[in-house]
Amino acid sequence: MNFTNNIKQLASYTSLERQDFLQRLVDNGVVIIDLLTVYVTPDIDVEPGTIILPNSYLLGNTKVGKDCIIGPSSFISDTNIGDNCSIIFSVLEKAIVGNGVEIGPFAHLRKGAHLDDYVHMGNFGEIKNSYLASGTKMGHFSYIGDAVIGEGVNIGAGTITCNYDGTKKHSTKIGKNSFIGSDTMLVAPLDIGQNARTGAGSVVTKNIPDDTLVIGVPARQKTESSAKTGKE
Repeated sequence: MNFTNNIKQLASYTSLERQDFLQRLVDNGVVIIDLLTVYVTPDIDVEPGTIILPNSYLLGNTKVGKDCIIGPSSFISDTNIGDNCSIIFSVLEKAIVGNGVEIGPFAHLRKGAHLDDYVHMGNFGEIKNSYLASGTKMGHFSYIGDAVIGEGVNIGAGTITCNYDGTKKHSTKIGKNSFIGSDTMLVAPLDIGQNARTGAGSVVTKNIPDDTLVIGVPARQKTESSAKTGKE
């Protein structure tokens, strides 16, 4: 079901029908703070213990696990959400969210976004057609598109995957436990190894091996000798 169909279904769903469905959710153990300001379509599925805060929309084929916090003011369409998640002031469309995931405020998951267990996605981030493995943190002000991110990666503020060259989309891969410094530009296609690091403000245009630090514009490997002399 696409976004337009979800809105059409919501428009045809009368206020009385919506209130009746919300009451059935409440009777099944879902906590809805204000029945008058939560908007749903009849195909959603919400597990007991979840709290839905005011001005939230759950549309289409959306499933929410137990003990989550949804909202306030979250818009969720055709998305699967696991248990114990928090989704605050955010938009999720055709996404998959694991268990224990924190999203928002003001985050956006677009089609094909998949956040595995215990991922943290903070303020003003956007993810499209990408997989973030367990424990990865994407704090704020970043865009990740067409990427596969390994476990335990830290994505610094302002990081962007430059995935579109004007004609085609290209992919980025980041190995587990890597550290992507603030304001890093990742010019795809790229393959970044495990335990790799980028300095703040780097523009990465070439693959990075495991256990390697790169810095600068364009990013170059930081060696032991350059660390001592201050020269690359």
